[in-house]
Amino acid sequence: MRDLTPRPPDCDAALVLADGTLFWGRGLGAVGTAVGEVCFNTAVSGYQEIVTDPSYAGQIIAFTFPHIGNVGANREDVEATTPAARGLVLRTLSTEPASYRATLSLDNWLRSYGLIGISGVDTRRLTRWIRDFGPPNGVIAYDPERRLDISSLHARARTWPGLEGMDLAKDVTCRQTYEWDETVWDHERGYGLQQSPRYNVVAVDYGAKRNILRMLAGHACRVTVVPATASTEDIMRHRPDGIFLSNGPGDPAATGTYAVPVLRDLLGSGKPIFGICLGHQLLALALGGTTHKMARGHRGANHPVKDLLTGKVEISSQNHGFVVDPESLPDGVEPTHLSLFDKTNEGLRVIGKPVFSVQYHPEASPGPHDSHYLFERFTRLMDENA
Repeated sequence: MRDLTPRPPDCDAALVLADGTLFWGRGLGAVGTAVGEVCFNTAVSGYQEIVTDPSYAGQIIAFTFPHIGNVGANREDVEATTPAARGLVLRTLSTEPASYRATLSLDNWLRSYGLIGISGVDTRRLTRWIRDFGPPNGVIAYDPERRLDISSLHARARTWPGLEGMDLAKDVTCRQTYEWDETVWDHERGYGLQQSPRYNVVAVDYGAKRNILRMLAGHACRVTVVPATASTEDIMRHRPDGIFLSNGPGDPAATGTYAVPVLRDLLGSGKPIFGICLGHQLLALALGGTTHKMARGHRGANHPVKDLLTGKVEISSQNHGFVVDPESLPDGVEPTHLSLFDKTNEGLRVIGKPVFSVQYHPEASPGPHDSHYLFERFTRLMDENA
């Protein structure tokens, strides 16, 4: 162990990194331990949506905003039935809920899902660590009896293999095909229903967020969701007007072993295709490109992205640790969007074909609404290729 930080008297939880760095804190949520990659998210709102985003499978989320939990929790603001994140790290112990929509505290909400949390951590120090060295493997542990074996936790963090090479889409995808007709939340009526669809869309679920499906339904789509392992025949038998490739967790190269052959078939179908996040990365692989793990990743709701086709800049919501290599894209495939933070690729299109994708999250859950136009672009392509 490199870090021998003494335990403060009131601490019953710990975060131990693979190099031995130790953070003491106070536990919340479920009692237990969990191992994962420790990353940070800079969003100041939407923590429920972040924690339930399937793209966080295998990860422990450290929030840089210090007041997570201040508006409590409810049963509506979730992106998946079962959260895939391993745990969360907070600066300040959350207060009593201060929102009329809250039905329970963050502590109780986490406990109901079996998620482990730790508060009282110096998240600025942790964020600087990740900034300088990249997302580390770590173990989060909470025991009200304070029986924490730090050496054992360190060994577990040190031996965990990490996300590179992991196919996690198979862990978070749906198990069977289903229909989706719920539309986005409205302040007056809550969630709505799509009752007059114009387009038939098949969404391949690599870890789809619910709000993406809601956005599709809200743009007049009847959405049929199929598992990540669906074959070309499984997808095309629904006679789609368009095909959507969802977000998801893990290493795209690992998921690509079974996803890429199907996507190459779908590219030959002539159907409009729209990909987001992992769907964008898998599409790039199917087109002949490559991906790699990022030094830090992008996770937050304030990321500026430039549309290279129009010159406009949009503020985006992001969550990804892998990225497409734009130089690897073949002739006929061009980058369309660029991160203004680090100049990494944020989108592509196939010239002369109704195929495009973006790395970021235009469904804005949480996040700004600047990128909603992408769903309209998808429906326009379906109109043009009907």
